[in-house]
Amino acid sequence: MLDTLITSKTRLKLLVKFFLNASTRSYLRDLEAEFGESTNGIRVELNRFEEAGMLVSHFEGNKKIFSANINHPLFKDINSILLKYTGIDQVVQNVLKRLGGLEQAWLVGDFARGRDSDTISLLLIGDKINQEALAGYISRVEGMTERKIQYEYLLPDEVWKVAKEHPERLLLYQSGL
Repeated sequence: MLDTLITSKTRLKLLVKFFLNASTRSYLRDLEAEFGESTNGIRVELNRFEEAGMLVSHFEGNKKIFSANINHPLFKDINSILLKYTGIDQVVQNVLKRLGGLEQAWLVGDFARGRDSDTISLLLIGDKINQEALAGYISRVEGMTERKIQYEYLLPDEVWKVAKEHPERLLLYQSGL
């Protein structure tokens, strides 16, 4: 759907890369390797986003590091559109908010790194998660999003593993919030 509105594949990849997970940072050569595209095409799009104020940059040595400008007036709107585009909004609404016993849910894997994927990877933390209900919710959302959903559980006392094993992650849900 979004790819019919945004015809530049590079532009769409950059939107997903930087606006799905605001903590994502990258530089030109890294993007070239990840996207498999020429640096010139990527540089043109990065410059356009930076001129529009949607990306900010700074230098680390000789590398120009880019990240999303979370203070841009359109940041939240673009992030919301990307959550819908990827189907992550459906995971939050139809799985995480309905699942009892869940304390935290983290997006990990490709989407947490800002890469579009056929698979949404989740890390679920809780000690009383209803397995049967979870399987039903997951199955329903997979049909709605046409993406596979992988998940892994951790007990609350194992939450320290999140940062250690998944340095690139995005908190999608926390009970009580």
